[in-house]
Amino acid sequence: MASRVGIVGASGYSGATLARIAAGHPGMKLGFVTSDRHEGERARDRLGGFFDPSLRFSPNASAVELAASADVVFLATSAEIAAKLAPAFADLGKLTIDLSGAFRLGEAAAYPQWYGFEHPAPAYLASAFYGLPEVFGPPPEDAVLISNPGCYATATILALTPVLKAGLAEPSGIFVDAKSGVSGAGRQAKEAYSFVEANEDLRAYKLLSHQHTPEIERAVTQGSARGVTGLAFVPHLLPLSRGLLVTCYLRARPGATKASVSDALRAAYADSSFVRVVAADEVSIHAVAGTNFAYVGAECRGDAIVVVCALDNLIKGAAGQAVQNMNLALGLGETLGLGTLARIAP
Repeated sequence: MASRVGIVGASGYSGATLARIAAGHPGMKLGFVTSDRHEGERARDRLGGFFDPSLRFSPNASAVELAASADVVFLATSAEIAAKLAPAFADLGKLTIDLSGAFRLGEAAAYPQWYGFEHPAPAYLASAFYGLPEVFGPPPEDAVLISNPGCYATATILALTPVLKAGLAEPSGIFVDAKSGVSGAGRQAKEAYSFVEANEDLRAYKLLSHQHTPEIERAVTQGSARGVTGLAFVPHLLPLSRGLLVTCYLRARPGATKASVSDALRAAYADSSFVRVVAADEVSIHAVAGTNFAYVGAECRGDAIVVVCALDNLIKGAAGQAVQNMNLALGLGETLGLGTLARIAP
């Protein structure tokens, strides 16, 4: 029997992508979608696709009330809003999957610096499961709140963790050059994200201050059992609608070779449904856009290791990974509803 699900914030890029995946997922029945912007409008008119014609956007303020009749609730809102709403859903006993950064960091004290607000529910930070299946496995059976990793963070963690865990690189002095399409900034009408400003341009932003930095350090430290500190993370805006690519630079430890680095990646993802290890020059946004796949590859020469990872920021970096986490939490096939997603580039 399909689980009744609700999506809070279904009019943003990630929320809309999630709704479209849910509409074609045999284990999901969309019970409600919320959006203040499109309140009262039919989902099929705003999102396209094969939605029940009776499904209309409800106001965000009704989300807790609507969640009472749902089995699973997805949050595709800002971190500050999710931090207030997620505990209410979890307290109702609903499987809650948060696509924001509200529960990605382990300490409430980190939120004013990295997210700009005081965390209203610090007790939930310790119990939230960080949902990157390829590194941390499926959620535990008693999981109620799953924190979906950030898009940049997903790619970077997938690239770094196997190499560090194998002891092939130093856990300090790591540089990450990350580039994402404009949808990674969310649906917002700011001059910097307009077509004329972004097209045929490349710019860095939030240099050494991006909110995914502490998330990456924490997750890679836990996943590799190496103390990662002082990560230099620099994101860039690409003139693309979707997709991202990260290039990670590490200092090799004695004995590291191209073969040993590649072997570490292959061993880590040998049983993965969605991570494919390929030659480094085969890692591209075109290869993964429109899918829940991540491509990863590496090179090693002398004391330098370079690991590259590409994924679709709206799918494996957000909505697809959220559904992957739901599938695992409910004991469904991990690829259910995701395996037929096809790349959108030639």
